Amino acid sequence: MVENPFSDSEGHVARPPATALVIFGASGDLTHRKLIPALFSLAQDNLLPTKFLVLGAARSKLSDDSFREALYPVVKESSRREVTQAAWDAFARNIFYQPLDATCLEDFVLLKARLEALCRCEGEVVNYLYYLAASSTLFGVIATNLKKAGLVEKPGEARSTRLIIEKPFGRDLASALELNRVLRDSFSEEQLYRIDHYLGKETVQNILVFRFANGIFEPLWNHRYIDQIQIAVCESIGVERRASYFDRTGILRDIVQNHLLQIVSLLCIEPPISLNDAHSIRDEKVKVLRSIKRFSQAEVFANTVRGQYTRGYIDGKEVNGYLEEDGVASGSVTETYVAMKLEIDNWRWSGVPIYVRAGKRLPKRITEITIFFKKAPAGLFYGQSARELDQNILTIQVQPNEGISLRISSKPPGPLLRVKPVVMDFAYGEFFGGSSPEAYERLLLDAMRGDSTLFIRDDEIEEAWDLLSPILSAWSSDTPPPLEEYEAGTWGPAVAALLLAPAGHKWRRL
Repeated sequence: MVENPFSDSEGHVARPPATALVIFGASGDLTHRKLIPALFSLAQDNLLPTKFLVLGAARSKLSDDSFREALYPVVKESSRREVTQAAWDAFARNIFYQPLDATCLEDFVLLKARLEALCRCEGEVVNYLYYLAASSTLFGVIATNLKKAGLVEKPGEARSTRLIIEKPFGRDLASALELNRVLRDSFSEEQLYRIDHYLGKETVQNILVFRFANGIFEPLWNHRYIDQIQIAVCESIGVERRASYFDRTGILRDIVQNHLLQIVSLLCIEPPISLNDAHSIRDEKVKVLRSIKRFSQAEVFANTVRGQYTRGYIDGKEVNGYLEEDGVASGSVTETYVAMKLEIDNWRWSGVPIYVRAGKRLPKRITEITIFFKKAPAGLFYGQSARELDQNILTIQVQPNEGISLRISSKPPGPLLRVKPVVMDFAYGEFFGGSSPEAYERLLLDAMRGDSTLFIRDDEIEEAWDLLSPILSAWSSDTPPPLEEYEAGTWGPAVAALLLAPAGHKWRRL
């Protein structure tokens, strides 16, 4: 039997208290393809509260039944669990819909009345959990109107009210600071749950367990033994249906500011007080972000590469270049690829280069963390067939094949003293059986429980934007670094290799 990933220390499933989840932007793709399928899976695993409902809110004029009917085929296609008609009917009876204009306070008054009518029950208070799956331009407006309509209670009150905010959280430091200010006018920081779905992925969560539950690795986790770190977030798809959004955003804001820097902060964290202490973990993540060296304008040119894909081939099929995509502005200089060399200026990591890259229309979809350990001295083997020893390499693959591998050196059978690299592999699916829960399953469940460990605090957001500010400034200046072209289906601009060349490093072959 596969152990339930959401069980407590004794193996008992801990179900959250009664909850009403209100999704703003309920007619959008995120709700249909991610949130409702995640909730359906939680329901099949008996992990939702005993008393639970979803209230979708959006501008579309839909009834409860028409909303449910629109969700069903998409959930059937997207869910990791089989969606039978009986299972869907049992789940869908707890889904409702309320037409709402996010800019209209009167609609929030109606929303409050609808919630109160749906949540009437004897002897149990129903918590309110709000999910902002709407346009980021409406985040502040929705939070303000929730407060004005009396839908926000102070922490410590009988009913908890929490707000989940999807990315993008600002588009630069100034806008992130302003959004934080506006949100805190209506909610306290402890009520705010800024979501990054990468933090819900099993392998990302496992970084802390891997480091701190295995005594063989933590003593080596520093500049004395680690030569370099590489992190890659690669996609084979183009901009798909997100062209208008992506063209205003770019890969630096879309991937690096959140997913990639969150991985860096977890990977390089100092030991927190406890893995059950959300504040302790997030305190240490902020320290990592603050310790990453900020770039001068000259250093931006030397330590970053930006690129944009042109027409090419993915899996043998010809695909458009970025400027040919529907919804992309003519002559756009939005980057679809970025590579950077970072360095953490503290005692643990000083001198260890961290190379990161992210891009679209690369040969395959893969997110991978690679730690290269320093080479062992080869003098012991002089006179034998071994002239130079390979590095030990630890690889953590976040997607698509969740797992961990370690490359070590070993002697192959035979009379000669030879040294060959061998790889020890651990694959989640093979060892634990079944499929891992989707990231949104874990994050939604944690938000219902009030566990903020895997959510991003205000100072984390601000430090990430502060780190990227000089890069964004240099890229938008009158004399920006060149926007390098790369053919779709290749691993990005050839000049990206120059970031690693001074240290004698090369990009890992993925």
